[in-house]
Amino acid sequence: MVVDDHPMWRDGVARDLTEAGYLVTAAVGEGAQALRVAAAAAPQVVVLDLQLPDLSGVDVIRGLLAAVPGVRILMLSASGEQQDVLDAVKAGANGYLIKSAGRDEFLEAVRRTAGGDAVFTAGLAGLVLGEYRRLAAVPAERDTDRPQLTDRETEVLRLVAKGLTYKQVADRLVVSHRTVQNHVQNTLGKLQLHNRVELVRYAMEHGILSTD
Repeated sequence: MVVDDHPMWRDGVARDLTEAGYLVTAAVGEGAQALRVAAAAAPQVVVLDLQLPDLSGVDVIRGLLAAVPGVRILMLSASGEQQDVLDAVKAGANGYLIKSAGRDEFLEAVRRTAGGDAVFTAGLAGLVLGEYRRLAAVPAERDTDRPQLTDRETEVLRLVAKGLTYKQVADRLVVSHRTVQNHVQNTLGKLQLHNRVELVRYAMEHGILSTD
């Protein structure tokens, strides 16, 4: 499903998706309309603009997740502001792409979002990591109730939070793809989380990042 209040942009995105072989179940221009349609259309992926005329993107994200459990949300916005990105991810968005992205980059982002990856425009990396570093630099009291991850689990979590695929993490750490999957599954179990998007939010909230 495509949600954008600019008709020409909305139609163009829907056309690109259709030509790439995706079934576009709906293309709407308002947040409230998106929430009404989503329950019936049951999209697997929603391409969502941040700025809508009636509801904030954050409210729409939360509403979509409530209406269609398991739906994956890719933000497609003209805004590259750090707070906009962080707010969207904390609300439950799987990824954030700037509208200046090319067609191929957009379609690749949709493909990866559908597969469960956290996807971000490359140009946002420095902006977002700046906030990660700030959070990591703030001394925090040790939470003895929080499950403790191994050094390797933390390392994998940092790379996953940056948006690397399992294969990229495996190549970086010189381990097998299966080993990375096992670390992620162990981490999900320890933290009582359900998917990679929740892992990214956990990493953001606890200042876990990779500084390379």
